[in-house]
Amino acid sequence: MDTLKTCYENETVEGLQFYLEHTNEHSAILQCVQDVLTGEFQRFKKRVQHCSLSNYTKFTIPFTWHIMKSEDYMKQVQAKGNMKKFDFIHMIQMIYYVDNLTNTIKFYHSLLKDNGRLMIIVEMSNSGWTTLWNTYKEELVDNVKDYNSEMVTASLKSLGLKYEEHVITNSFDITECFNPSSQTGKRVLNFLTERENFYESFTPDIRADMLDLLRNKCSIEKDGKIVFNSNLSCLLVHA
Repeated sequence: MDTLKTCYENETVEGLQFYLEHTNEHSAILQCVQDVLTGEFQRFKKRVQHCSLSNYTKFTIPFTWHIMKSEDYMKQVQAKGNMKKFDFIHMIQMIYYVDNLTNTIKFYHSLLKDNGRLMIIVEMSNSGWTTLWNTYKEELVDNVKDYNSEMVTASLKSLGLKYEEHVITNSFDITECFNPSSQTGKRVLNFLTERENFYESFTPDIRADMLDLLRNKCSIEKDGKIVFNSNLSCLLVHA
């Protein structure tokens, strides 16, 4: 039986780790979650306080990690018929890997308990990522979808769902990308384009146009540095 894998493997894992080490994305997301979900945390805390913890010497929440595609999970749940309901479901930077955006949101929203919340974090429609991937769809879009906050909100509206939108301000320094001899710059370009080798993956003309786009449309210049716009949208959907 084949071992199930995540969407992040080999060079992609290294690229993601490199990206997270050179940006504040995790801390920016965490801060937003703390700010946006303060009331929800209090509500969950009260629910936990009413649970029996007699079987635990310390407060722990047991869980099982399942590596599974969203569509496969949907089929599994629907096959069982008796769907488990949740107080909170988060979809952080994962919506790009689903086949049907609206159907996916509809399904996970149906799993919420009364007063539950579905949190979706996705690239802003005006972020550098969206600009880059929309401009070079043919060259870049492969196993992921170029979904962004505008497309997600359109799906939410079509489903008639109530939601709140919060901007997560995020950016990172891509100055080294414009130094052809910089190994750091090469790694950043590899991650931005999801290629093992940026300079070997595209023609000279496409590389030059991409670099121009990255510098002049996806970023701003600040204190002599080229700062890439990596803003995110946090959409909190009500049950």
